[in-house]
Amino acid sequence: MEALHTAVAILGVVLLIIVVRVDPVIALVLGSLYLGLAAGLGFEETLAQLVGGFGEIMAEVGLLIGFGVLLGSLLFAMGALQRLVELMLRVLGPRRLPYALSVVLTTVFPSIYVDVQLVLAAPLARGAARQLGRDGLGLMGGALTAGILVGYVFVVPGLGTVAIAGLLGVPLGTMLVYGLLVGPLTALLTTLVYALVLRRGFWTPEKDEHESKALLEAEAQARAEGTAAVGASGASTSAGPSTSASAGPAVVGAGPGRGRERRVPPLAVSLLPILLPLVLIATGAIAAAAGVESSALAFFGDPALALFLGLLGAYVLARRSLGGEATEEALTKGFGTTGQILLITGVGGSLGAVIAATGLDQVLGDLFSAESGLPVALVLLLAWFVAAVLHLAIGSISVAAITAAGIIGPVLGDLDVEPAIVGLAIGAGALFALQVNSNFFWMFQTLLGVSTRGALKALTFVTSLASVVSLPLIFLLSLVV
Repeated sequence: MEALHTAVAILGVVLLIIVVRVDPVIALVLGSLYLGLAAGLGFEETLAQLVGGFGEIMAEVGLLIGFGVLLGSLLFAMGALQRLVELMLRVLGPRRLPYALSVVLTTVFPSIYVDVQLVLAAPLARGAARQLGRDGLGLMGGALTAGILVGYVFVVPGLGTVAIAGLLGVPLGTMLVYGLLVGPLTALLTTLVYALVLRRGFWTPEKDEHESKALLEAEAQARAEGTAAVGASGASTSAGPSTSASAGPAVVGAGPGRGRERRVPPLAVSLLPILLPLVLIATGAIAAAAGVESSALAFFGDPALALFLGLLGAYVLARRSLGGEATEEALTKGFGTTGQILLITGVGGSLGAVIAATGLDQVLGDLFSAESGLPVALVLLLAWFVAAVLHLAIGSISVAAITAAGIIGPVLGDLDVEPAIVGLAIGAGALFALQVNSNFFWMFQTLLGVSTRGALKALTFVTSLASVVSLPLIFLLSLVV
């Protein structure tokens, strides 16, 4: 009966979200309450598990999510992403840019703040697309999709990755190492395969591109403002924020105090707040795996402290370069996003705790245990399938990943599979076929200047491709860990 009640609870959550359009937080809490009461836990125990599960996952990832979102918000405010893309365009040229961009967005800028990342990168992608020929916009759109969303589910501090790791009890350092093995390669292979598909006539500009009047006007205004900023500073620039990649300050004209010249640090310095935490976390994880006992390495390699040090560095740089007002505005945007993500992640933990309390974990554990003879590949495929179905139904990568991890987490101890590998399989499934029931889909369509048909190709098809491409890589990784 536990399995039946769990199925009803999950189906109810999905229907509430996609049919009744109930907020995911409310739907997940209602599903947890139903499951606890229907399975016979009683009022007191159901509430205890609901609150306890929320608290446990917040202890695991609460600070990580908060620090990560704020760090990303400050980096984006300083224009680090825009300047990095412009540097790659100058160094690599337009032909190599899509492949490098997908890898960099996945690795150096794993998606902490996907909507802002899309807003900032879309104009740069459109500008580069003009130099790539007939399929240019389709290719750059696919590269953005692979870079932003693959990083979101595979690479720390991508919020999907952090949430999955917390719900499955996977050390973040371990998740970082495994994610770096799978994520960048997935993004690169996806972009390469997509480029081959485009060469066979997959993209039709007449039908797949649709530049709205508002988008063209916004781009014209941005170019005009960029020209005005150049005139004021005596430097040459292209459309978008003026940059200097190696040294020298850049003029940034967005945000509070617009029109006032603000000087940002060199690109290498701007990237330190995100690179330093990744190095510290990876070093701590490698040291622990190698059996090196060092209190200093353990202290500075702790993910929460490492991300806080990155946040502190970004805050100092932002205050010095953007001023107090713009820095506070960036932090305010980050705080607004943090609350929503924390609530969804927390109630995902609540659902997992209620599932564990009903005893379903033992039932599923017997089914998926090594003694049952179920192959590792099939376990990973089932984890992928659960997350993929949830994403198709719900339309949110994060909610699908969190819900799937909450369902699978309680039985993880009985599986003869490395938990981080299961987490990667969940992330791959949650990535599958982002489509019209996601607000990101419509943002992508508008900001890239493509039609609905074009977004289905450059976003829905590419996320499906990345989801499938990553599976063999995850299977191979499971054979060696």
